[in-house]
Amino acid sequence: MDDKRTDVLTIGRLAHRTGLSVRTLRFWSDEGAVPPVARSVAGYRLYDAESVARVELVRTLRELGIGLDETCRVLTGRTTVAEVAAAHVAALDAQISSLKVSRAVLSTVAKRDSTVEETALMNRLARLSAAERKQIIDEFKEEVFGGLDNPRLHDRMRTFSIELPDDPTPEQVDAWIELAELVRDPGFRVRLRMWIDLNTSVPGQDLPHGASIWWAKEIVQTVAEVRKGGVAPEGPAAAEVLSGLFGDADRAAVLRSLEAGIEAGAENYRRLVARVRGQESSPDATEDLEWLARALRAERPT
Repeated sequence: MDDKRTDVLTIGRLAHRTGLSVRTLRFWSDEGAVPPVARSVAGYRLYDAESVARVELVRTLRELGIGLDETCRVLTGRTTVAEVAAAHVAALDAQISSLKVSRAVLSTVAKRDSTVEETALMNRLARLSAAERKQIIDEFKEEVFGGLDNPRLHDRMRTFSIELPDDPTPEQVDAWIELAELVRDPGFRVRLRMWIDLNTSVPGQDLPHGASIWWAKEIVQTVAEVRKGGVAPEGPAAAEVLSGLFGDADRAAVLRSLEAGIEAGAENYRRLVARVRGQESSPDATEDLEWLARALRAERPT
């Protein structure tokens, strides 16, 4: 064929028209994505206006991450763009999910200045399957809440779940890493169980003094306002606050419960659970609870 005709393009002219390199077009041509419409007398590849449109389609699909084999299948009618796109959406979703996990792990590593060993552990914890995460939580619940004398609390804890969503945010993954490390710590489990025992009533008995402190918004808010007002935990003003909060309750029992919860890190546990679930958590009340403990100690006779 005469390669000087105006209705055909050499590969060089096709490259100039499309802005792609001759090397790329030759490769696509060899793979069958943009076959020549004819050959010149000298054997050179020739293309036409339809070839230009075909190049643009191939370029679009390649920019979207679709492989050349799949592109050829679309061009030959063996599959559709919609089918290929759906498959790639699923693949991209999986890749995005994996990247979120990687980002969360690396963010935590940077924040903690972690060692190689700690980094490896966090990566394993972050990439556990849903079943593996559930097993960690179930073992924790059985050790901490199992065998409680209060049937209602036992049943409530048995159905209590801590699950990452299918598409967690990096913040949720970061919280899961920290929570998983915490609940696997034998010392934390022991301390939390001791605190639970101090705050658990049995049938026919009143709730132990101090049980209402933990996560009771009115108590925490009262103490937060008092602290904001500059009231020291030692002194008559603090004693008045305690009287308003606890009346004539056994302050020693209240203090034991409070100290056990602070020692266990119950407030940190509460906030981590909320973060993993993607729930808006109330502010960290640790400093308020510590102020309350100091006030109770100051009030006790020496």
